[in-house]
Amino acid sequence: MKRTNYCGDITAKLLGTKQTLCGWVNSYRNHGGVLFINVRDRSGVCQLVVEPNSPFFDTAYGLRNEYVIEVTGTVKRRIEGAVNPNMKTGEIEILVEDLKVLNTCIPLPFDVENSRGVAEEIRLKYRYLDLRNPKMFSNLLLRHRLAQAARRYLDAQGFLEVETPILTRSTPEGARDYLVPSRVHHGEFYALPQSPQMFKQTLMASGIDRYFQLARCFRDEDLRADRQPEHTQIDMEMSFVTIDDIHEIVEGLMKEIFKTAGKELQTPFIKLPFDEAMDKYGSDKPDLRYDLQLVNVTKLFANTGFKVFQDVLAAKGSIYALRAEKGASCSRGHFDKLTELAKKNGAKGLVWLKAKDGKYEGPAAKFFTQEELAALKQTVGAQDGDAILVGSDANKRTCQTFMGALRKELVKNLPPKTDWAFAWITNFPLLEYIPEEDRWDAAHNPFTAAVEEDLPNLEKDPGSVRSYQFDLVLNGNELASGSVRNCRRDVQERILALMKHSKEDAAIRFGMLLNALEAGAPPHGGIGLGLDRITALLAGEESIREVIAFPKTAQAACPLTESPNKVDEKQLQELGIEITKE
Repeated sequence: MKRTNYCGDITAKLLGTKQTLCGWVNSYRNHGGVLFINVRDRSGVCQLVVEPNSPFFDTAYGLRNEYVIEVTGTVKRRIEGAVNPNMKTGEIEILVEDLKVLNTCIPLPFDVENSRGVAEEIRLKYRYLDLRNPKMFSNLLLRHRLAQAARRYLDAQGFLEVETPILTRSTPEGARDYLVPSRVHHGEFYALPQSPQMFKQTLMASGIDRYFQLARCFRDEDLRADRQPEHTQIDMEMSFVTIDDIHEIVEGLMKEIFKTAGKELQTPFIKLPFDEAMDKYGSDKPDLRYDLQLVNVTKLFANTGFKVFQDVLAAKGSIYALRAEKGASCSRGHFDKLTELAKKNGAKGLVWLKAKDGKYEGPAAKFFTQEELAALKQTVGAQDGDAILVGSDANKRTCQTFMGALRKELVKNLPPKTDWAFAWITNFPLLEYIPEEDRWDAAHNPFTAAVEEDLPNLEKDPGSVRSYQFDLVLNGNELASGSVRNCRRDVQERILALMKHSKEDAAIRFGMLLNALEAGAPPHGGIGLGLDRITALLAGEESIREVIAFPKTAQAACPLTESPNKVDEKQLQELGIEITKE
């Protein structure tokens, strides 16, 4: 090794020793002929001192930021008044006795230390510079440690790490597949896996009993802050388990992961049925750091004279209300924005009322009796000075959804009662109806098992069937999704039939798994946890792009490699592909 230590590890314990460091010039100062140079590597920064009589003074004088250097010198204590208590190496400096320039550096498009303030497109184009930023390295280091903690924990729990194929067949799992043309089999394609779902269930049928991997998953879908074309999940599957068994394993994993990041968690996590989550919070991933809840006030307006509510009640719809703390002081423009937010999430309109000095203000206030207004205020727990938001719709779920969007906006102005609020959301519907296609589709994935007591209703009333699907939610973010699976071929085929897959079609698309299920597959279940999302939350980042070394932009492009890109005609001919221009 060229060096004896990392820059950030040179402390007062090494006073008087000779050290060799390698790294990048982080900053350069000339104080009356004495040169002070901060050299940086991934561990931190160390200050170098080059005196005017040094034989390396001219070399040091020619250094610039991001030059790569090797330096040897003696560790000495900084003079009084020059100590920097905010630096790990702030008590010491190195008196340079040898200096080599290993590489120079061209003028850069941005300062490495301030790269986080640069436009994302530029940061990603020069990612090799952006990753030199200490915060970016810290994020990758955290990700590494979390991944290793997961591996250690799961190994101790008897899980076997097994890699599953990246080149596989296309299966419908909720998003578009990325397709890979075959050179050997013209006109045929591999697909990149959206998840290892069928493979991990097949592993259970193979007697592996407990499987995991840090799986790469690929989905061709619209992107946002918490989505990427490719992401990593901590994927696991277990045989002979109940939902409670899976939850216990995952809670232990989360405790270990958070402990690695210096955080303590309390277990077990709250369990909240899907219907209850929607009724109280208007979301299947509620942020439980806040107590604010939706209130069903449908019965309160049973005899209302307000035409909008009359029509909703006639259609057997629902009315929900929310308390907006101190909202009476807000402007009309503020409530107009809330109304637009509600409409964006399915509402036709929004009623808002200000409670001020015992009176009620708002465009719709005149349509309600004083008794209705007083009862509404009491029911939602509003105080004088608050506002009340009231939404209605003929479809209960639609009303819950747009009121949930309003709750999410309102809690931004409330203090959280805790840093971390985990919850298991359970008993999701098994299926959802797609009217335009006249068929049922899996609410999550097609391999989820139905709640046993609901199975008799599978064909009679598919929408009423609950599933053994569950999500793990943290601070309003979905961290993981899992379920107990179907272990019998006949039940799996019944569900696929409702999704308009004939037995023949199902055999073609899912034959590998269906064959395994009828060959003595054990009861099994599993889950996939988003490693990128967990890391981003623990790193305090809003976007998972900040914890991925080489992410794509929101347009699914990579500025660094300039991909996707066109390929030459010869490659296309080998694949039997012709590009048709519009």
